[in-house]
Amino acid sequence: MKLATYKDGSRDGQLLVVSRDLSQAHYATGIANHLQQVLDDWNFLSPQLQDLYVSLNQGRARHAFAFNPQQCMAPLPRAHQWVDGSAFINHVELVRLSRKAEVPASFYVDPLMYQGGSDDFLGPCDDVVCVSEGHGIDFEAEVAVVTGDVPMGSSADEALEAVRLLMLVNDVSLRNLIADEIAKGFGFLQSKPATAFSPVAVTPDELGDVWEGGRLHLKLQSAWNGRTVGMCDAGEEMTFHFGQLIAHLCKTRNARAGSIIGSGTVSNRGVEVDGKREWPKGYSCIAEKRAIETILDGQPITEYMKFGDTIRIEMKGRDGHSIFGAIDQKISPLQK
Repeated sequence: MKLATYKDGSRDGQLLVVSRDLSQAHYATGIANHLQQVLDDWNFLSPQLQDLYVSLNQGRARHAFAFNPQQCMAPLPRAHQWVDGSAFINHVELVRLSRKAEVPASFYVDPLMYQGGSDDFLGPCDDVVCVSEGHGIDFEAEVAVVTGDVPMGSSADEALEAVRLLMLVNDVSLRNLIADEIAKGFGFLQSKPATAFSPVAVTPDELGDVWEGGRLHLKLQSAWNGRTVGMCDAGEEMTFHFGQLIAHLCKTRNARAGSIIGSGTVSNRGVEVDGKREWPKGYSCIAEKRAIETILDGQPITEYMKFGDTIRIEMKGRDGHSIFGAIDQKISPLQK
């Protein structure tokens, strides 16, 4: 099942069911108005939405219309909780290696995670509005899950059973603000502005065998100013799967229905050739590209994003069709 939220002038938008090929949609009015309602009463409402989804795909939905991602808010326009992990340890290794800093041993057994703002998400085609280019504007292409209720102390396997939906993420970072914030010891705040999500959220059963072991085994594509810069495998090198990330969150607290957990930047190591490491050709954030440049040449040459730049993040299935629709955004200055 595929779900989206259309802009209607309200904070939470209007829930839609979207066809498998993303061509048609149907309002979920009469079942639920907002996605959070469905997550709060999943066992009762999701089967009704599934019936509508089947009818839509079979061409039997009476009031279907053409789906337009430009009209979408984030599937959950605001959420009770948004936390982002760093499940691809290669990303951490590259960034630290560029600073000649070692990765602590604990990072390989205990996931990194920060809590972001969840009151004002961006739609997939909304501009990324920034105060200054000097802040070091970067995209981060990721995968995220939306959960049902997860009790405190849940195991990774139990936590994985609570995954209701998957989405794509652009976790925007302002790189030049991060160091000073981290130095304070309290983590990210101003360096992590509003996050954007894909047009469509997808139930795990819709993904088939590419959703396995809490990992999504497909390539995540990133195109910066129309040029493909990332074609990274989102599954194989994910150090901590989503069940482990959710369980980490729930070590000391409950997670309530509608919690969103991100994978962190999707990152691949590259390959070994004749015993020598070949650096990956693609990347899911500019910081990783700059880290490799620093390791190889002593300094980065790739600049961060400028006003007017665009970023497109998408994932296609084995059939070549888009699964979640595309995050397709432009960087714009704040207009007071």
